[in-house]
This record gives sequence, structure tokens and C-alpha cells, in this order.
Amino acid sequence: MRLHLGALAGVAALTGALSFVLLAAAMGTDFWYIIDAQRLERSGPGPREAANRSQPEPLSSHSGLWRTCRARTPCTPLMNPFWQENVTVSDASRQLLTMHGTFAILLPLSLILMVFGAMTGFLSFLVRAHLLFLLAGALFLFGAAVTLAGISVYVAYSAVAFRAALWLVEEKALLQQLDVRFGWSLALGCLSFLAELLTGAVFLAAARELGQRRGQDQAI
Repeated sequence: MRLHLGALAGVAALTGALSFVLLAAAMGTDFWYIIDAQRLERSGPGPREAANRSQPEPLSSHSGLWRTCRARTPCTPLMNPFWQENVTVSDASRQLLTMHGTFAILLPLSLILMVFGAMTGFLSFLVRAHLLFLLAGALFLFGAAVTLAGISVYVAYSAVAFRAALWLVEEKALLQQLDVRFGWSLALGCLSFLAELLTGAVFLAAARELGQRRGQDQAI
């Protein structure tokens, strides 16, 4: 039992730490959503833009959960979704702020659940407690569900924001020259979700193994 549970403990520690690091890195980086306007910038500004601007502004940008960044300019923080008392916004903007606030709560909550799951899992391997194994597995699986919900809300948020941009832009042909895609920060979040699932499954497997061994010992 020691060797088997020891191997499970090593796998759980590795995947648990990996899931935490990946999600923390995803939340701290600004490459969730990328707008690549190189083709549009190479083609040069149109007559209207040339008349209104002496120097062309960078159109390419990459965004994170908290800010948007452009080349040669400081990153701009996104509007605080939790402070709207004295701000008048449209219904569409309010929907975006609500969605922003949702994933801004869910993803940090997943990190907190991972911390509690890791502490519970550490104790479970020390005291060989069946219920603690189950609790640690449940915490990581619930954290995985929260991570998936946060990522899903962000994807929906990006789709709503893009539709709003389509409605505002007058020259629709310009959008065909933009390369809009999700970035590697979102990929880190997805990998964290998979690592959380695996960690939860390992703890549940450890609980099952411990229960079977104790049942055999009692039968003997």
C-alpha cells in the first residue's frame, strides 16, 4: 500500500502544482485575446484616417483578464466591473461588465479551491484517511468545474464584445483584414483545467485503493 499510495501522492502533487501554476500564469498574462492587424497596418491608412491622424496608431493588440495592451503604448486597464455606481453605460456594456465580473470571480476562486484541495490532500496522505481523500478529490474536481465555467464565460464575453465591435465599425471591409484569435494564456487556462481534473481523479483513485485495502485487511 505504501508504494502504491506513494506513487499516487507523487502524481497528485505534480499535477496539483502544475494546475495551480498554469492557472496563475494564465491569469497574470495578457494574451487571452489577440487582434493582429499587420495586414491592415501594411496596407496603410485610408483617406479618412490619413486626414485625421498625423501618425498612425498601432491597431494590433492583445488582452488579458484585466487590461489591454498595444505596441509602443502602455497597457490600458479594463473597466472595473465591480464599481459602476456613478457610471452610465448601455445595456450591452452592462452585460459585458457583468460577464467580466463573473470570470474575474470564478478563476481566482478556482485557485483558492486548489489551495484548500492541496492542504486536504497533503493531510490525507499523512493520516491515510479515506474521507480526506474523497474531500481532496471533490475540491479539485469542483475547482476544475469552476475553471471551466470561468473560461467559458470569457469565451462568451469575447464573442459579445466582438459583435459589439462589428456593430460600431462603419467600414466592415476593414474587419476582414484583422486576424482575431484566442492566445496562449487561454491555452494555459485550459491545460490547468485538465490538470485539475487529473488531480481530482488521482485523489479519488487513492480513496478507492485505500478502501479496498482496508476491506481486505478486515476480511483477513
